[in-house]
Amino acid sequence: MKMDSLYIHIPFCNRICTYCDFNKVLIKNQPVDEYIDALIQELSQIEIRTFKTIFVGGGTPTALTVSQLDRLLVFINKTFIVTHEFSFEANPDELTEEKLNVLNAHGVNRISLGIQTFNNELLKVLGRTHQLDDIYNSINHLNKIGLSNYSIDLMYNLPGESTGDIEDSLKHVEMIRPKHVSWYSLIIEPHTVFYNKIKAGKMKIADDSIEQKKYERVMEGLTALGYPQYEISNFAEEAFESMHNKTYWKNEYYYGAGAGSHGYTPGRRYYNIKPVNHYINTMNETGSVVKEVIEISDKERMEEEMFLGLRMNKGVNKTRFKEKFGSDIESVYGSVINELENKNLIAGNDDYIALTKHGRIVGNEVFSEFLL
Repeated sequence: MKMDSLYIHIPFCNRICTYCDFNKVLIKNQPVDEYIDALIQELSQIEIRTFKTIFVGGGTPTALTVSQLDRLLVFINKTFIVTHEFSFEANPDELTEEKLNVLNAHGVNRISLGIQTFNNELLKVLGRTHQLDDIYNSINHLNKIGLSNYSIDLMYNLPGESTGDIEDSLKHVEMIRPKHVSWYSLIIEPHTVFYNKIKAGKMKIADDSIEQKKYERVMEGLTALGYPQYEISNFAEEAFESMHNKTYWKNEYYYGAGAGSHGYTPGRRYYNIKPVNHYINTMNETGSVVKEVIEISDKERMEEEMFLGLRMNKGVNKTRFKEKFGSDIESVYGSVINELENKNLIAGNDDYIALTKHGRIVGNEVFSEFLL
């Protein structure tokens, strides 16, 4: 069993964003040190010690104090070897020079900076704690210490967003010149502030046609700035593509550690217990975390291979599909592939099946066709 990647979850935030449905809690009055103890205990039980990628996400990992970050990273460095990419999520206003020095000193070589938008008013709507000045301050800190491999996360189709905001973001990207850009469409998830406002008729977002036009502009604008698109929402030169996220899109195995994290092992996916106190208590009482395990059938594995792999511009590798499942991709999905090719939604060659540009715009519709 090849396991090249490890995800570590930090569920604490200084403020809960209005759109977020990840496992998170406000950090105030939380047992953060006890959580780190429990997390270290879970991580110590992982038998594999060398990973190609480790990604620390949240929540907001940079909500931790300098000493808490240092303690966690000392353990990670003592326990694991990261051969390629060690990524850390960060909020601009929390990425102080002192915290950044700790991350850099412990081998973190890639930062994922949660910007979301450069518009101060839209940042307030999203419930973010930072503003435009914080973005540039954090980037100045990154540049100062020479940690040049950073990605910025942006969102489009926000409530009250104009096409001018897209153009403004493109201008900032041109000035900042990050190595990588992730630019996602806002998804309204249940149990979020945005979901409740829309349900109550207190908020609206643009319809699908406007969203598609914004997405086309994002693709065109970033390509013109020298950021090739390699996945539906991600843009970078090949040397700076996210190796960790490609683990997910290639449907490869990975570990997940921390409250609410999930992992993928042969034939199954698992989900750690979500509530922070329950996670801590079960680790203290039993020495292990409660996991929900879901068995994955070959049919479901093939479906995942298609809708995850098609997210990448390169697409699904036909040879790899046959090696995994013992069947040619055409023998399983031939009629679906022909129909989608006739609609100019996918294109195939001897090696890959991939979305066309129009297919990327209506990606979810394409993915649904591969559910057997």
